[in-house]
Order: sequence, then C-alpha cells, then structure tokens
Amino acid sequence: MGTTTMARTPDVGADAADAARALVERGRAAMRTLEGADQDRVDDAVRALAWAVYEPTRARALAELAVEDTGLGNVEDKVIKNQRKTFGTLRDLLRVRTVGVIEEDRAKGIVKYAKPVGVVAAVTPSTNPVATPVNKAMMALKGRNAVVIAPSPSGWTATARTVDAMRAELRKAGFAEDLVQILPAPVTKGLTQALMQACDLLVVTGSQDNVRRAYSSGTPAIGVGAGNVAVIVDASADLDDAARKIAASKTFDNSTSCSSENALVIVDAVYDAMVDALKRAGGYMATPDERKHVLERLWVNGKLNREVIARDCDVLAKALGLPEAAQKARFVMVEETGVGRDYPFSGEKLSLVLAVYRASDFEAAKALGGKILAWQGMGHSIGIHTDDMDHARSLAEDLNVVRVLVNQAHTFGNGGSFDNGLPFTLSMGCGTWAGNSISENLNWRHFINVTHLVTTIPEDKPSEEELFGGYWERYGKGEGA
Repeated sequence: MGTTTMARTPDVGADAADAARALVERGRAAMRTLEGADQDRVDDAVRALAWAVYEPTRARALAELAVEDTGLGNVEDKVIKNQRKTFGTLRDLLRVRTVGVIEEDRAKGIVKYAKPVGVVAAVTPSTNPVATPVNKAMMALKGRNAVVIAPSPSGWTATARTVDAMRAELRKAGFAEDLVQILPAPVTKGLTQALMQACDLLVVTGSQDNVRRAYSSGTPAIGVGAGNVAVIVDASADLDDAARKIAASKTFDNSTSCSSENALVIVDAVYDAMVDALKRAGGYMATPDERKHVLERLWVNGKLNREVIARDCDVLAKALGLPEAAQKARFVMVEETGVGRDYPFSGEKLSLVLAVYRASDFEAAKALGGKILAWQGMGHSIGIHTDDMDHARSLAEDLNVVRVLVNQAHTFGNGGSFDNGLPFTLSMGCGTWAGNSISENLNWRHFINVTHLVTTIPEDKPSEEELFGGYWERYGKGEGA
C-alpha cells in the first residue's frame, strides 16, 4: 500500500476566505437556475461548454495560448487534445441520465434519483490548462452543479480565456454564466486553500501536494495519483506495431500527459529487435557517455529542469548536449538497470526521454514493472504489447494498478478512447495505493448524489441451512460461548 505524506496547509487570510466564499455563493445562485431543468436542457449546457473549446478556431487559439503561457507541450497536439478529449467526453455524457430517475431495479424495489453535489472546485494543472478545465466543467454541469476552476498560476491566462469562452457559450444558450467561474489572478496557495474549504466537492488533478491538501481540507475530495507509466514489450509482440504506438504516445504533446510512457521493459528475446524497431519509429538511443549528459542536465539539484521538460526533441536534445542525430529524432532513449532514488530515469520525466530496461523473461518484466510502480506511479497504470492474453491477465491479477492497457498507445487509451471502454477523462484515479478515493477514471458518476426510493418486495430471507450449511459441514457447529 502507498504511503501518504501530510502536506503543509497554507495560511488562509480573511481576504482569500471572503473571495472564495463569494465565488461559491455566486455558483450556488447559478445552480438554482437549473433546478427545474430537464435532461435535454442540462445536456445543452454541457454541449455549450464542449463547443466553447471544440470549435476549430478556438481550439487552436487556446492551444497556442496554452503553449505560450506555460512553455509546455506543442500547439498541434494540444489542438488534438482539446478537440478529442472534449468530443469523447461529450459522447459519454450525452449517453447517460443525471436528471430525475436514472435507474430502476424492480426486483429489488429500488428507484434511483440523481441530485447535484453542489459547487465543485476543480484544481487543474499547467500541463493541460485548457482541456482539463473544460473536461471537469462538463462533468460538473452534467450533474447540475456549478464549478469554480483553480488553475495552476503558470497556466492562468490560458485557463481564464477558456473559462471566458465557456461563459460566453453559456450566455448564448441562455444559461447563467456563473455556472463556470475561475479564481482571480494572482492564484496563490492561500486562495486555492480557501476555495478548497468553501466548496461542496473538491476535484484535484496536478501536483501531489495539492492532492494531499485536498484530502486534508475537510471537504469531500477526489484526488488523482502521479503517473510514471511502464510498458512491457513481450516476446510475442508485433514489434513494429508496438514501436509505432509507443512513439506516437511518447511524443504526443511532448510527453506532458501523466499517461505517457516513462519506461519500457523489453524481454531479452526481442530486446535488440525492439530497440531497432523503436529507432525506425524515430527513437535515438543515447550512448553510455551521452546518458551521463542527459542525467546531469535533465535534473538540476534533484529536480526536473523546467528549461527542458515538455520541449520539442530538437530543443531537448540540444540542451542535453546530444548530437545532431538526436536533435533530428522524435524522442531519446536511455538504458537503465535500476529503480529508486539512485536511478532518476526510473521516475516520471515529463520529457521526450524514455528509460529502456532489459528483462530476462515475462515474469522478470512483470516484477520490474511492479517495482517501478512501487517507486513512483503506484496504482496508476501499466501497459503491455503481447499476443498472450494470459500475460496481460497476469498483470491485472498480480499488480496493484488500476489500468492495464493491452496493445495500445498508452497516452491515447488510458484516459478513454474510441476503441476501448474506458470513460474519457483527463484525471485518472489510482485507488488507495496512491492515497486516492477512486480507482477508476474520473467521470460523471462522481458529480452526482443519488437518492434511493425503496419499496417492499417479497421476502428474501434464506434459511440458516442455506447460509451456514457448508460451514457446519466443514467445521462443525461447535458450542455456544
């Protein structure tokens, strides 16, 4: 089981507390305008938010601003992310009911009614200052809630523009703009903490410090875990297919996603052939001497160097002191053997640097994958490229992980895909292994309360023999105390 370190709670001044309470009260007033709305009307509010970001001109403008604002990722991939995640989430949301009766089980005499949770505070990261805010806002409004976005300070401008677009679309469709609000600049830890304490539900994606503070805020909270994805390449894998998917996933938005591959564990039987396939797919394998340069420059004083993370490969490779061949590649590979504090490459790198491990066989690869997760990324996810589903099932059965992806580009599949059944999201719950309250993708179900109408049914009371008979047979009845 993962361990949780208590975060220091920042001081909340009177001004911050008053500002947060005012935003929450405006959200409550906006929610009251939805009290009589039917499902179609609520769905129009969700569509309004989706169109605010999906519309092609805005999707590009917001992507450009996000890169300009944060210096992280690249424009073309953020355009795709803004549209694909929003479209997929809208698909999921329009297929479910969140108003009135949402489920009826006549055999059990239970009817379920959906109710709002209240004003949601959504803490969002600098890596996704556009896609994550609209994703959470859509889910919140689907439950007839209001939302206040608490963005990363470095992404505030892009998030504020996104919120402006959502509010404009709500106004156009006749909804209260205050269904979606944002903390004013400058966003401080004290102001974010005040919002955490004033809202009805807190949903946090981003720094683990924020997640820990959310869980200690006194407000019902949903936080998600840190990523550090390991992907196993099995002996039966289609190597070129695996290499193409890994390359596409690793390079998407310059590896800003928590679902991006950080380590490959390749079984010995196909190690050399897989490395060759990765090179054909655009990877550059650093020599042992070059690996030292990468190690020295990717981390500064034990922390990832913000000047090189999430940068294009030519910029990254040049900053890391790598040759022209690396600058022309799509991503950089470094061979690694160990896991833990003394092996920085075994952790999340938020860059186009991929650690590559050699394992003797599948069992050794599975053990190594579990060790990487235990060091960083506990509960998050693991992937495998294989033609042996027994191996895939073995990962799911034996590892403390929420998602096991089989033969998929991890970044595109982990947060929902049009060719798998996971719900679209930008927030991956990692279970109690990571100190999280959910062990699934964040989705609409987390933004509703449920009232249960309960009526009587024919008595369902088994006999003592039915319940205890097997036990008595095996162990006897014994004597009373």
